[in-house]
Amino acid sequence: MNTIHHVATPTALAVSGPGKPQAAEPGFKDYLLQSLAEVNAMQQQADRAVEQLATGGEADPAEVLTAVQKADLAFKMMLQIRNKLVQAYQEVQNIRV
Repeated sequence: MNTIHHVATPTALAVSGPGKPQAAEPGFKDYLLQSLAEVNAMQQQADRAVEQLATGGEADPAEVLTAVQKADLAFKMMLQIRNKLVQAYQEVQNIRV
């Protein structure tokens, strides 16, 4: 099972207090980009498994099917998240000030 892990990068550090670096909280953008990268990795892994199965490599058909289904499900979930974000953006645009 793939889980999202936060890794502190040099750009994720903020200076707090008298010159002491402190890890900044990861933002929504960071989680979204990391999730996109994970979905992409799942798609690539599924593609490699299908290619290996098609070329006669040592691939278990059940594992290939599972990899393809996981990649498909992750992609569909990301697509739904995108749709909800677009919908929320459109609602914010319609707010009258």
